[in-house]
Amino acid sequence: MLKDLPRYECLLEAVRRHPDLDPSACEAYLNLLRAGDEAYRQSENFLGEHHMSPGRFTVMMLLYDKLNGTSVPRTPAELAEKAGVTRATITGLIDTLERDELVTRQHDPHDRRMMLIHLTPKGVAALEAILPGHFQQMAAQMAPLTEEERKTLVRILNKIAGTPAAAAHVEVAHETEAILP
Repeated sequence: MLKDLPRYECLLEAVRRHPDLDPSACEAYLNLLRAGDEAYRQSENFLGEHHMSPGRFTVMMLLYDKLNGTSVPRTPAELAEKAGVTRATITGLIDTLERDELVTRQHDPHDRRMMLIHLTPKGVAALEAILPGHFQQMAAQMAPLTEEERKTLVRILNKIAGTPAAAAHVEVAHETEAILP
C-alpha cells in the first residue's frame, strides 16, 4: 500500500497549509501502516502458497486447540466475534472450509438450535502442515529486532491500540494466544 512515504521535510512544509498536522505523528503513523501492510502481504503470500486465505486460516486457528492439536468447537457467532468480522463473512468462510472438508457443522448436543463448527482431522492436518512455515515466516520478519526491541515493539503497539493491560502482560500472550496473520 505505502511504498514511498513523504520525507519529513515535506510533512513540515504541509503544516503551513494544514496547521492541525503533527509531522512526527504523521510520520510514525505512515511507517506503522507500511510495516503492517508488509507483514500482512508476506503472510498472505505464504498462506496463498498453501491455498489458504487469511480469513480461512483465522477461522481454522480459532477452532484449533494449540496445546493439544485438536478441534475446539465454536458457534459461528463466537467465531465472528473473535475474528472481528460479520456473521455473514463467517458463514461464507465456513461454507468454503466445509466444502473443502476442513470443518464440519454439527448441532450442539445441549441446544439443538445452535450449530457448532469443528475442525475435521483433515483440517487439523492442514493446519499442522502450514504452521511450521508460518512460524518461520513470522520469525524471519522479526529477525532484524533484538529480543528487547521486540518486547518494546509489543508494548508500543499495545499502547497505540489502547490496550495497556495487554502491554503489561506480554509474556502471558506469548504462551497461549492464537498466532494470526
